[in-house]
Amino acid sequence: MIPVTTFAGKRVAVFGLGGSGLATASALAAGGADVVVWDDNAGRVQGAVETGLKAQDLRDIDFSTLTALILAPGVPLTHPKPHWTVDLAHVANIEIIGDIELFCRERAAHAPNSPFIAITGTNGKSTTTALIAHILKQAGRSVEMGGNIGTAILSLEPPAQGRIHVVECSSYQIDLAPGLAPSVGVLLNVSPDHLDRHGTIENYAAIKARLITKSDAAVVGVDDRFSAKAADGVEAASRQLTRIGIRNPVSRGIMLQDDWLMETTDGSAGKLFELSLALNLRGAHNAQNAAAAFAVCRYCGLKDDEIATGLMSFPGLVHRMETIAQEGRIRLVNDSKATNADAAERALLSFDHIYWIAGGVPKSGGIADLADHFPRITKAYLIGEAREQFAATLKGHVPSELFDSLQEATSAAIKDARNDAAADITVLLSPACASFDQFSNFEQRGDAFRTAVFSHLSNDEMHRDQS
Repeated sequence: MIPVTTFAGKRVAVFGLGGSGLATASALAAGGADVVVWDDNAGRVQGAVETGLKAQDLRDIDFSTLTALILAPGVPLTHPKPHWTVDLAHVANIEIIGDIELFCRERAAHAPNSPFIAITGTNGKSTTTALIAHILKQAGRSVEMGGNIGTAILSLEPPAQGRIHVVECSSYQIDLAPGLAPSVGVLLNVSPDHLDRHGTIENYAAIKARLITKSDAAVVGVDDRFSAKAADGVEAASRQLTRIGIRNPVSRGIMLQDDWLMETTDGSAGKLFELSLALNLRGAHNAQNAAAAFAVCRYCGLKDDEIATGLMSFPGLVHRMETIAQEGRIRLVNDSKATNADAAERALLSFDHIYWIAGGVPKSGGIADLADHFPRITKAYLIGEAREQFAATLKGHVPSELFDSLQEATSAAIKDARNDAAADITVLLSPACASFDQFSNFEQRGDAFRTAVFSHLSNDEMHRDQS
């Protein structure tokens, strides 16, 4: 745990008592703050009380007695409308911040030169975060990994000289972290997502770009116009910058060419790493993740051969392009983390002859932008709120069938794949949707897919991937 000493002796309120909210409240209490907690969910409030935290309905509190309101990242700050606690904090003119901001203040107070790598992007940020942490650990560095990737940042070990914090940051977390100033900031990409929370793509992009605004060095994917603009801003401020170009070449930075990561400097290019050697970094999207990790680890002082070793030994990320089983010619892939069409595109581009399981809570635009990849899909198995919408988009292009549950869709996809004589077949869960209509999160959805797969494949028939 990181005790939050910067609020010692001050009264603060914490709203939102999921995993990160509980960790935040406990860290504040451990640092000497007078903490009161609340949640709209009575069960979460009871759980917090059982851990020894003091709970009180924040409607009954004089907000002028508080130093700050600490929000869990999932609580609406601005859109579709501010949460009622946010309105009360604005009236009292107290700051509203989150756990990433608390970490930044502790780092500034106690170990301002400790290495801090922050990663964001619409897609790829979890893989890149895990990849950077893996490479650094393989090279013998002391690494703490957390944030949006799973472990609450305040549950990690405190900042210290020689201890590297590798932290995934969502747009929600960045919005609550005005003091975010990492040693190395990574912005991978920006595409439409979470617009219900941020209002417009322009506002969403601006929030993402804040992560690199104050970073000592920035690594930026420049294949989309929003990220390219953010990179130009870093360059204009005369700070260290590495541009990453996968679809488009870059004159100074790292780009992809014929399965090689290439370092470019004013027109000249040199080979860095052959991506085919990294067995669990398949697809062009992982080229961007690998290039970003290469640049970050160089900033951290690693040698190129150390980075290459880490890239080749990376085991991959659970729920992201994860091969969970192989039955003869049939590969079964869990890509539950693909919660929007842009993320699903990356999976569709990585395979041919796909039996595609998709659906859930649709994002803006649905799957219309995936039309160029429909020829890769043999059949679609559609679930959730989006199933009728997706079926209409696929009509005339891809045969599709609607199901009430993920288990039913998985069973049908496996049965159809077994009757297919093709040499290389992929049953792919890549929903292109949020999970909240049927599951609490994408992890639960991916676990349900795994259970459904294993229920249909006996131990004699199945070869579980060991990579």
